[in-house]
Amino acid sequence: MNENVNKSVLFNGSCFALITTAFTFSIRAGILQQVGESFGLSAEQLGFINLMFFLGFPISMILGGLLYYKIGPKLIMQIAFVMHTIGILTTIYASSYTILLISTLFIGFGNGCTEAACNPMIADMYSGDKMSKMLNRFHMWFPGGIVIGSLISKYMTDHNMGWQAQMWVTMIPTIVYAILFFGKTFPQPKVQGSTSLAENLKAMATPTYIFLFVCMSLTAISEFGPQQWVGFILSKSGASPMLILALVTGLMAVGRFFGGPVTHTLGQTGVLLMGSIFAAIGIYLFSTVTGTMAYVAAIFFAIGVCFFWPTMVGSVAQRVPLSGALGMSIIGGVGMFSTAIWQPIIGGWIDKDKAVVAATGLTGDQLDLVAGQATLAKMVAFPGILIVLFVIFFFWQKKVRPAGTAVAAH
Repeated sequence: MNENVNKSVLFNGSCFALITTAFTFSIRAGILQQVGESFGLSAEQLGFINLMFFLGFPISMILGGLLYYKIGPKLIMQIAFVMHTIGILTTIYASSYTILLISTLFIGFGNGCTEAACNPMIADMYSGDKMSKMLNRFHMWFPGGIVIGSLISKYMTDHNMGWQAQMWVTMIPTIVYAILFFGKTFPQPKVQGSTSLAENLKAMATPTYIFLFVCMSLTAISEFGPQQWVGFILSKSGASPMLILALVTGLMAVGRFFGGPVTHTLGQTGVLLMGSIFAAIGIYLFSTVTGTMAYVAAIFFAIGVCFFWPTMVGSVAQRVPLSGALGMSIIGGVGMFSTAIWQPIIGGWIDKDKAVVAATGLTGDQLDLVAGQATLAKMVAFPGILIVLFVIFFFWQKKVRPAGTAVAAH
């Protein structure tokens, strides 16, 4: 009975750790413009801050994945707590752009540690259908936490609460998960599979894995690019950016919870192809509409990106099973690394588009909106390229029977 109680507490702690990740994602998106105004930063500089957030994630996730069986989840989560706490507090009390860059890297590192520790820990605590059920429940809290964080950020912004106060909110789930984990006995890591590192690397050198590697870099930025910049770009559109983010992630949470029948009907390749089509439509609509129609664009976008991440990771598990846990960690890492690399590029697009639009005589809110939508129009290229790639993948994999089973992921 004590073991079951311990499992429950560890699982709940994992969920709050993932909520911390979600809060740092959504609240940071909500305060991006305020931070830029406070420090007098350009959109490109804000992009570099976003880069550090997404860069810390893959570094710690891959390192944590490699070290999990040696040091265990307890130490990794202790590191996560230290990284989250230092990153959040340093952001709040930042006095310069450089400090903001460093503090954001710490936060991203803590988020990656959470992924590296909690996923295999839950798999170690449960087995069979129970494991799948609990992993799905755990991963619900990423989009679910983004919904909560988005609404909190909107409320606090509407009531003129500063960005530092909003960052303090991210400390709440951080402290909760630390309390829940404190003094608990963590499960011993179970070595899964019999493949060696050499076999993992050999499997990762196959055409299928390399193809998925390239596609993951595009599916990730298709999802996280518009989401991370939604507050900055759509703040003058007549729609609430944080309500848009809450709508997108809320639909994603529901979609992923009930996504089994969709994947069963369309298959992995079908889901990826349809997702890229809907994502392209959604981002295109974001770049052309204002007011209430922005919420319609959000629905198309949410349907498009909803299944990207779990289906990509599941495709690796099923189609390149010998790549093992390392293969899945690398795929997740390249998704976040790609997102990091593109952030300052997107910020640079916004700055250049503002200069071009300003030359036409537009000023104020209209300048910000037109320039932002011009940048969104460029982002249509990401899912546009994916449509071509996934058509190729659909016919390429049509005669290939996947091996293994999909792994839940957010």
